[in-house]
Amino acid sequence: MASTFTDLGLELMATGENAGTWGTKTNANLSLIEQLTGGYNSQAVTDSGTPTALTIADGALTGTAQQRVIELTGSISGSRVVTFPLLTENFYIIKNSTSGSQTVQIKAVSGSGATVTFATDDKGYKLIYLDGVATNTGVFEATVGATGDVTLTGTQTLTNKTLTSPKIGTSILDTNGNELFLLTATSSAVNELTYANAATGNNPSFTASGETNVGINLVPKGSGVLQGNGSALKIAGKETMWIPAQAMYGPTTNPADAAQVETTATRPDLKVFDFDASTKQYTQFTVAMPKSWNEGTVTYQVYWSPSTTNTGNCVFGLQAVACADGDTIDVVYGTNQDVTDAGIGTVEDQQISAESSAMTVAGSPAAGEQTYFQLYRDAADGSDTFTGESRVLGVKIFYTTDAANDA
Repeated sequence: MASTFTDLGLELMATGENAGTWGTKTNANLSLIEQLTGGYNSQAVTDSGTPTALTIADGALTGTAQQRVIELTGSISGSRVVTFPLLTENFYIIKNSTSGSQTVQIKAVSGSGATVTFATDDKGYKLIYLDGVATNTGVFEATVGATGDVTLTGTQTLTNKTLTSPKIGTSILDTNGNELFLLTATSSAVNELTYANAATGNNPSFTASGETNVGINLVPKGSGVLQGNGSALKIAGKETMWIPAQAMYGPTTNPADAAQVETTATRPDLKVFDFDASTKQYTQFTVAMPKSWNEGTVTYQVYWSPSTTNTGNCVFGLQAVACADGDTIDVVYGTNQDVTDAGIGTVEDQQISAESSAMTVAGSPAAGEQTYFQLYRDAADGSDTFTGESRVLGVKIFYTTDAANDA
């Protein structure tokens, strides 16, 4: 029986065949195996419409498809094709070293099996696998892992490597192995951060990108605050506004009495409004609220000083209304919000009430409007038991902003 050959050219010798040449043929087979597993072939690609055909040579080392690594060379002026023989089942490392911005396609010599193509600018390596189907051998680009992911274990140093759309896990570590960044994924995310470096004299930037109007949410942990260059950054949120008694005025009806009270000579005098212990009296003030105000509810505290040592409760109230350009100012104040503070028991001591509950400003306030406030002491309320005049020094208004500034 005569010898036969495998699809890759190895000779299968029959029993009793090749007397006297067994050693030579065996050595040829071993050399061919070595070439198939680690050999290199430089193959010039024909610069014509005829495909460059790689070959299998039975029992010989001369086949151009019988090396593990095949480097494609030559200058080509158009898209070219390189073919493998049918029945070839193996994997190869192909290097595209052709010159010219042209595609190079790897396929079987005939049939419509799968193909692999080097793009016009791809002058790198591809790991390919041929499935050896008899009439329709397919050529496939091999990947690592079911989805093409590559997992490297241990410490890896990537020098001057380009990572195109890399997928990163849940953290990035520093050189000591400590967490530097933690990352979380959001299902169907469309918004992200874009980091851009900058040329001389310009600032690098973090930019929100994705939808048309996208903010950036920086969230401190616990009592931490946002800082810039070591100092806390001002952010939208709860703000305060101080209204001293000097900025108030008594209304025509039932006004509190404006007064200046001397403590001791050359010590602080008190600019106050004295609110009676038996009659409900008022003061008023106006504010063009900041544009950054969210036009929501406000709260307040009353700063005052007792005129007697009585420790009864003093009931204060505040109400407000906003007026737009063209509105009448002859308008009813909004619903009041009261706050109660007990006398401290010492004349001329500083007193600060608790912060009130939320108060709604009437008039559907909007940016740029003037807001009128009315402060009173409800001495006629049975809960007001402070027997002396309450000397109001001022009011602190608490409001919430929703913009970084008033631009």
